[in-house]
Amino acid sequence: MRAVSVNKVFCLQTLGIFETIGSKISLGTSKKFVDFRKHLGKVSKNTLFLNRIKRKIMTKADTIFKENITKIMEEGVWSEQARPKYKDGTTANSKYITGSFAEYDLSKGEFPITTLRPIAIKSAIKEVFWIYQDQTNSLDVLEDKYNVHYWNDWEVEDVPANNGDKRSIGQRYGAVVKKHDIINRLLAQLEANPWNRRNVISLWDYEAFEETAGLQPCAFQTMFDVRRVGEDIYLDATLTQRSNDMLVAHHINAMQYVALQMMIAKHFGWKIGKFFYFVNNLHVYDNQFEQAEELLKRQPSDCQPRLILNVPDGTNFFDIKPEDFELVDYDPVKPQLKFDLAI
Repeated sequence: MRAVSVNKVFCLQTLGIFETIGSKISLGTSKKFVDFRKHLGKVSKNTLFLNRIKRKIMTKADTIFKENITKIMEEGVWSEQARPKYKDGTTANSKYITGSFAEYDLSKGEFPITTLRPIAIKSAIKEVFWIYQDQTNSLDVLEDKYNVHYWNDWEVEDVPANNGDKRSIGQRYGAVVKKHDIINRLLAQLEANPWNRRNVISLWDYEAFEETAGLQPCAFQTMFDVRRVGEDIYLDATLTQRSNDMLVAHHINAMQYVALQMMIAKHFGWKIGKFFYFVNNLHVYDNQFEQAEELLKRQPSDCQPRLILNVPDGTNFFDIKPEDFELVDYDPVKPQLKFDLAI
């Protein structure tokens, strides 16, 4: 019997369907022809078949998520002399890998957010405003203005905030941004010369670490570059993170800094480009192994989530509000998973 030959068959994976142009299959010596288009037309009516195809199509973020979990669980090494503790006081050990890197082309709709579980994107973006607009370490501002409470576990007692409030996380994050006037300096030098190669946000401040206690910043460095493509200027960003809780915080941190990238791009009327994400120590805690296995079993949701900033080009960085952001086409897999955080 002769081999089956198919001419001009194109697979439109993103739609979960197949289309053929003038396609025919020749079978055996009988030389009977089957109209492949009609055949696939019948198949396309099978909803179950289509759903199975769609479930196999993962976003880039979901693919990277599963690959990282698998690598950590299979190839990761155990932490030693671990600093974090669970709320019951026991040591929070983890399995980890080093040197994790990912690249997302935001201009093509590749956003670093998983569909395998719900991600609290609104709270995550509010934290960016707390750090880079309010430029404070005040827990009162974070709670009263944004209704975000999870930073309370990292409160540093008897250390007032840089705005005079009583409760703070120590001289960290927003306090360091304010101390060095980082955002105003960054915007000024991008305006003076967008192609300069010195657009760096660094929250790693040894002087501040010595001044007070407090969690040293995990996502501590961001760099920005522009590219001209045709008539458009694209803003790229690189986030460097010393440590990251893969299951809980990975997509939260990534999307926070995508939001910051979008705010800066809007300030200048540029387009968003690529987002590069480097994590030095990427880990799964030893009380999360069951959740890791569950995430590996889950089939991704049939959606392509995108973050949109609904303000005109040229909107001042400090005039943008959290509610200006909109996450569209996001329908994550449920139920949500529960995690006991390491502090």
